[in-house]
Amino acid sequence: MKKQFVRDLRPGDRVLSFFLLRRKQLEPFRDRTRGEFLTLILSDRTGEILARLWEGAPEVDRRLESRQIVKVLGRVEEYLGQQQIIVEKIRPAKEEEYDRADMIPATERNVAQMLEEIRAAIAEVENPHLRALLSSFFDDPEFVARFSQAPAARRVHHAYLGGLLEHTVEVISLSRHLLTLYPQIHRDLLLTGVLLRDIGKIREYTWEMGIEYSDEGRLLGHVVMSLEMVDRVLEGMPDFPPDLALRLRHMIVSHHGQYEWGSPRQPHTLEAAALHFVENLSAQVNRYQRLIATRRDPSKPWTEYDPLLGRYLYAGREEEELAVEEERQLESSAGQPERERSLWEFR
Repeated sequence: MKKQFVRDLRPGDRVLSFFLLRRKQLEPFRDRTRGEFLTLILSDRTGEILARLWEGAPEVDRRLESRQIVKVLGRVEEYLGQQQIIVEKIRPAKEEEYDRADMIPATERNVAQMLEEIRAAIAEVENPHLRALLSSFFDDPEFVARFSQAPAARRVHHAYLGGLLEHTVEVISLSRHLLTLYPQIHRDLLLTGVLLRDIGKIREYTWEMGIEYSDEGRLLGHVVMSLEMVDRVLEGMPDFPPDLALRLRHMIVSHHGQYEWGSPRQPHTLEAAALHFVENLSAQVNRYQRLIATRRDPSKPWTEYDPLLGRYLYAGREEEELAVEEERQLESSAGQPERERSLWEFR
């Protein structure tokens, strides 16, 4: 089973491990007479890394498919400030050789407990029409199963299995605090908006082998799909108050807040504004926290440059000192364990 993870790899390391092959591409050498080499993007639940194979690339490329698990033998080196694996051998992995949970990141929170928090939030909704609308979704076992598994995003925030559930629970918690400060906010409407605004993400993403967009996710996006799903249920609820439905539908289409963030509309109601800001707070704090926690070298106070944010993030010097001290203690207590003779065997 997998013992080496992307997050722990350092220049000079020998690698013998399993990874998800996200993408592959044959590229020509600068000297065209040398033929082609193979560039690969490998990943596991801790991150992704560039890899290159120099010898026999066309033949290896024919044997491999993107979105499959592969066994890799090679070494880690640094080139232009970026780590990469120089692949010596690679082959498709056998199902019994790896654990799928090692390949795709997942929430570290207890899923059952988070679902209880969802049910508690639904129980707080007193309006019978909103409660019935929520029940039509969250009383459906198939919907709940996918809602519990889905990521909240592909890369930026809560981008792991269970991320949508975790993100929703965070926004519920933030909303409760906001409601104590601003009792003018329609409590039932805000909680309903929190619970339904992102339900389209169960269709926007696929996560069988890594997190990717579905076809309708790329073509429509979760905002449109969330509205469609709510509208479909509302069609079967003729007694649902039209103004209440309109305000809820507006919250769904405006919760991204700004046109450049993919929002069809900007918030025009108190509840829509509240939903946008609490959701964005959860998303951005998770984004920053993950960048700091998964930085390449935990002993360094700064993260790598993040092109989407356009900045480095500072983790602090105290954390750097703690990491150095922990490493020193591990080295003094653990010694150098003897490697198994078969460690670098590749079959």
